[in-house]
Formats: sequence, structure tokens, C-alpha cells
Amino acid sequence: MFKQLLVALAGTVMVLAGSARAEIDPNYRLVLLTENFPPYNMAINGKNFAQEDNIDGIAVDIIREMFKRAGIQYNMTLRFPWDRIYKLALEKPGYGVFVAARLPEREALFKWVGPIGPDDWVMLGKADSSITLNSLDDAKQYKVGAYKGDAIAEHLVEKGLEPITALRDTENAKKLMAGQIDLWATGDPAGRYLAKQEGVSGLKTILRFDSAELYLALNKEVPDEVVQKLQAELDKMRSEGFVDEILNNYL
Repeated sequence: MFKQLLVALAGTVMVLAGSARAEIDPNYRLVLLTENFPPYNMAINGKNFAQEDNIDGIAVDIIREMFKRAGIQYNMTLRFPWDRIYKLALEKPGYGVFVAARLPEREALFKWVGPIGPDDWVMLGKADSSITLNSLDDAKQYKVGAYKGDAIAEHLVEKGLEPITALRDTENAKKLMAGQIDLWATGDPAGRYLAKQEGVSGLKTILRFDSAELYLALNKEVPDEVVQKLQAELDKMRSEGFVDEILNNYL
């Protein structure tokens, strides 16, 4: 009997110890980086640098609420270019970047929280474009514009295309209208939103060639309990209809 009691007590101690380890340090703080990628994340003033309340968008609203519910501290900064902030999140403990497409080749590089929203991959043309495509192979004969460092640009290269990349995706809307590129490989709804900001509307979807889900990508050193807490709160927000409400507010 005494021996059984000792075993039971030992088990209780182990459970309590495990719970203690799972507690999140109240002083723990994440550094969240993002870019101008409307309507998911954008600087209120349209600049390529903004912090905290000067950033808004679908993903920003969702992530703010998620961290608030989880009781986890963070700092949020919008910077440029994407390549730089992606690299920082990849290399620096306590850093995260959003919104990032969760792709097979990226899966093991980060810890993921999401999905936050969809991102269909499309080839856009001018409203009067006569181009027809059945596959990406058909696009190889055309000048295709894409956003440098973006998952879409990387995907095109993997498929044997040679996209003409721009440092800002908005430049591709202008290039398309000026005839400098024949097609614009971008996300939907992001591309159309960006085009409207440049006064460009009525673009035609020539090909819808893939889709991805957008996530918050966290450095692999971020504690599992932090990732799990954030994911649990996001799941609750989705089940309550909060995520759909935010999406509808912007789209």
C-alpha cells in the first residue's frame, strides 16, 4: 500500500512538473515582422516602414486578437523588402513573419500558426488580353512579371519559367498596363487589391494555377507551448466566426 502511494505521488509530481514547464513566461515577447501585402497586411500611410497601430489589414486584425486572447506579448513592425524580414524570422529566435505561404519546402523551416487566409495563385492580363493558357507551360512564351522573393516567383522558377521580378508587386500592375510584361503572376485577392490602389481595374484572370494558405511563420526556437496557445486561440476565433467577419470587412 505504501509503495502504491509513493508511485501515485511520484506520478502527481511529474504531472505538476510537466504543467509548470508548459507555463508561458508572462514576460515572453515575440517580434513580429510583416510587409505591405494588402489586404492582409499594410501600412496605414502606405510607406514601407510602420509599427504597431500604424499597421492594419486582415492578418493584422486577426493576429492582434489572437495574441490578446493568448495573453502573449509582441512587437509588430512592417518593413521592406520581404527577403530581409523572411531571413530574420528564419534565423532569429523569438521572431516571426506573416503572412507566409505554407509550402512543402518551407514546412521544416518554421513553426506555423494558421491558416489566416487563402491566397490563390493567378496569371492576370489586361482586360483586352487575347492570351489563353491551359497550363504554366503555355506561359513560357510570354513575359511574366512576379514579386521578387515571393513564393509565387519561386514556384515559377521551379516550373521552368523565368519571371521578370520587381521589388514591389505594385510595380507589376504598372508594367502590365504599360506593356512591359504580358502577364502578372500574383495572389488573388492581393493582386487585384494592389492594382486598384494604382488605379488599375478590370484585370482578367488568364490562369488560376495554384493556391496556398497563408500563415504566421515562427522561428523554430519559439517554445511549443507558445505556438500551441496561439493556434488554440485562432481555432476558437474561427469557430466563433471572428475570422470570417474580418475577411468580409476588407473584401
